[in-house]
Amino acid sequence: VFSTDRIIAMSFPSSGKQSFYRNPIEEVARFLDTKHKDHYKVYNLCSEKGYDPKYFHYRVERIFIDDHNVPALQDMLKFTASVREWINQDEKNIIAIHCKGGKGR
Repeated sequence: VFSTDRIIAMSFPSSGKQSFYRNPIEEVARFLDTKHKDHYKVYNLCSEKGYDPKYFHYRVERIFIDDHNVPALQDMLKFTASVREWINQDEKNIIAIHCKGGKGR
């Protein structure tokens, strides 16, 4: 996990067998709800898979980027505009961003 004051980078919040070696989705949700209640938004950069956004109170945005590829300029502009808007809404707001392994995208 990489973290700054307002950005958390992590691996995919997983369930089932994958949660043994990736972040268990329930633990990620518990951490964010405990440390940043009502002030976080999750960005899923995985084109391969998603999850039920209810875990994060439907504050999830997907940007479809293929593994080991660069995003399209249009997708990067959409992402940066969304992050800027969320961060500027409240000084307590943070983002949690992830791909599959937490380092490829």
